[in-house]
Amino acid sequence: MNSDKKTPRGHRVWILIVILLLATGGILLLQLQPDLERNFKSWLTAAIVALAAILSLLWLVLLSRARWSIRLLTVALVAVGIWVFPKLVKVDGAADGRGLPHLVWRWSTPRKRVPVLPEAATVAVAGNRAATPADMTDVPQFFGPARDGVIHGAHLEPDWTTHAPKQLWRQPCGPAWSAFAVVNGRAFTQEQQGEDELVTSYEVLTGRRIWAHTNHVRFFQWQGGEGPRATPTVNQGQVFAYGATGILDCLDAETGQKVWSRDVLGENHLSNLTWGVSCSPLVYDDFVVVSGGGNNGPTILAYQRKTGEPLWHSGTDKASYTSPVLATLAGKKVVISANAASLTAHDATTGKLLLDQPWSTDKWPKASQPVVLDEDRVFLSAGYGVGCVMYKVKAKEDGMLAATELWKNLRMKAQFNSISVRAGYLYGLDDGLLACVDIATGERKWKDGHYGSGQTLLVDDLMIVQTEPGAVVLAAAKPEAFVELGSIPALSVKTWNHPTLAGRYLLVRNSEEMACYELAVSKSVAPEASVKVAQVP
Repeated sequence: MNSDKKTPRGHRVWILIVILLLATGGILLLQLQPDLERNFKSWLTAAIVALAAILSLLWLVLLSRARWSIRLLTVALVAVGIWVFPKLVKVDGAADGRGLPHLVWRWSTPRKRVPVLPEAATVAVAGNRAATPADMTDVPQFFGPARDGVIHGAHLEPDWTTHAPKQLWRQPCGPAWSAFAVVNGRAFTQEQQGEDELVTSYEVLTGRRIWAHTNHVRFFQWQGGEGPRATPTVNQGQVFAYGATGILDCLDAETGQKVWSRDVLGENHLSNLTWGVSCSPLVYDDFVVVSGGGNNGPTILAYQRKTGEPLWHSGTDKASYTSPVLATLAGKKVVISANAASLTAHDATTGKLLLDQPWSTDKWPKASQPVVLDEDRVFLSAGYGVGCVMYKVKAKEDGMLAATELWKNLRMKAQFNSISVRAGYLYGLDDGLLACVDIATGERKWKDGHYGSGQTLLVDDLMIVQTEPGAVVLAAAKPEAFVELGSIPALSVKTWNHPTLAGRYLLVRNSEEMACYELAVSKSVAPEASVKVAQVP
């Protein structure tokens, strides 16, 4: 029987199914790539989801054959959502080291901050100073006493179940990604308070603020947030601090009074780095050495320790987010610097450029400290797909230095973390997982534990891991296998700051709070229960 009625046409749902299957397959394929880093996976996953959403909307409007009332209503709802969404939420920095935005309600309650001391450039708090325990050691600079992330002779108790770390104090602080330097019972760090950038001094045992030095500057970048990024260096009774906008201060360690100050970026016509100046000053002999900015040189600059007068500047590469290191290579005392696209070595006295070894490109940030090993080797690592490389440095007949690549791979991709060395092995975070790599061959022995963009500190045969979510983890530093020994909920929000261990006292902080823990030591080597009166640094 013939009929004039048309057969109802379907909605072409198969097109939507194909879109969703392709998106799901693409996401799964990304997750199965072992050497593709978390940040790339996250951003590519977000891009795939966004593309799938756009294609699904186009399918509904143009190809679905749904009623036009449904199509138009959907488009209207999407348009309203796009208009309303930014009025309801705002970006509060990056969610984590992957760089994706952290979204919060616009009416969220602002975080509490430590109040600024009375109105003055520098204010010291009067009162008796707490006695300093005999087992509290000095850590006068960033990344450990020797700027290599290694603590010797701490003899920590590895059983945190029976001997749990004891919290001495906890309090809010101003935002910054700085760590602590500790000298004679005082902890020195950097913070932001509104429009003011601060260098601050605290008592380690009590958390009491002793003084605060203020510069009326503020750095902000949407992913990294606001505040300084570097850690002060304490030397011969003075504190040297390099702010996120490029101000280098020399302060009296006892009172916080300014001795001298230089606007390093401004005076040298240097642009700032995308995520702000992050170099912790290197102080030795009569020199204070810091890195430059986003221009092609000078890469590093030296100032007179007592007066702040410029002494030399050197290099033609852009600076990075690492800090210079003093070392001896091929018999020469040099300053090593891992830059935006190179490894350089500069004569420690004159600044003469002795080595200029290209490394990667300046497309991706470098934030992991160069590791100088015996036999004149230098290890470099970076995230964002760069990986790691081991160089052998030799002296040339003309007095210059030359680097030869020994091995290179993707088995240690340090994003924010810096790597430490023990007994022939490298230990650090490879894209958020704790890893052990053989120095001689570059072979990875193991990789485990999910700690995000955190930080590590090698303490004898143990690893203290400051995880990105805030917890502190204790793990074994042994090549045989990964072993997690214990953990404490030290902090509770995103933490990119390095931990500082001064004897048995662990100082941790992030952009919101700081805390001090007393760690148990092995009874067989426990120090006498005596104290010493703190002296002026």
